[in-house]
Amino acid sequence: MSARFQLSAFGDEISDDLDEQLQTLVSLKIHSLDLRGAWGVNVAMMSDAEVARVRQVCGKYGVRIACLGSPVGKSPLSGPAEPEKAKLARLMAIGKTLGTRYIRVFSFYPEDISNNEHYDQFVAQAAERLAELAHMAQPAGFTLVLENEKAIVTDTPERCAAVLKRVNSPALRYAWDSANFVQVDVAKPIDRGWEGVKPYLEYVHIKDAMLADGKVVPAGEGDGQVRELLMNLKAMGYQGMLTLEPHLKIAGHSSGFSGVEGMTLAANALRKLMAETGCLEIG
Repeated sequence: MSARFQLSAFGDEISDDLDEQLQTLVSLKIHSLDLRGAWGVNVAMMSDAEVARVRQVCGKYGVRIACLGSPVGKSPLSGPAEPEKAKLARLMAIGKTLGTRYIRVFSFYPEDISNNEHYDQFVAQAAERLAELAHMAQPAGFTLVLENEKAIVTDTPERCAAVLKRVNSPALRYAWDSANFVQVDVAKPIDRGWEGVKPYLEYVHIKDAMLADGKVVPAGEGDGQVRELLMNLKAMGYQGMLTLEPHLKIAGHSSGFSGVEGMTLAANALRKLMAETGCLEIG
């Protein structure tokens, strides 16, 4: 089965300035952008004028927006739903302007995030909240991609699969992130979680981490089984994005930073693994 991979990146890991983001990506022969922020403004908070400026700058460099790296779902599960719905409505308007139908989302914070031993009890509630968002997205032609992340309900492969199965919507798919699994002490995430989330997988974030201390490292240098991830994607005939989210200098709560050197290192590490596993990159 043939598989075709296209590289993208979170450009705000390079610089706050969108021109600098895109200059670096184009120099790395990456022509897609996951837009999380520019000029110090999160994508969900951008004005119409800022969105128009994003479109103009992307057009100048020949870079397309692959996905909006939104913060939807990075809020308390016990909080009101309406602000997240309003945020999603705004992001869908932005997505239409920028020509993307993918929006990254999360599955909300339980009240007590000191450990995740009690998170199973929140699966149904998180699924209900995400189903409401998917119900908004589907008629508008948008796909929400749910990223696993520490401190949210879907932090482990099992809870990701459980929530996605409960929602059971073509408008809510899954975005795999190996490093985020490792950082909640999931050893060998591919061995443990691949089969459960595979039916829902539609997006992939590339970063790796060390199980011993959670340190983020280039793809293939940690315990995230990124090599096995690529092999499994190839075997399933994956047609889609591999988005670099290196977090090599700063791994923050809502974003990360790698700089030009870090993004270059991350891209080279990924392409090395792709070559070794026979994964075909398309422009």
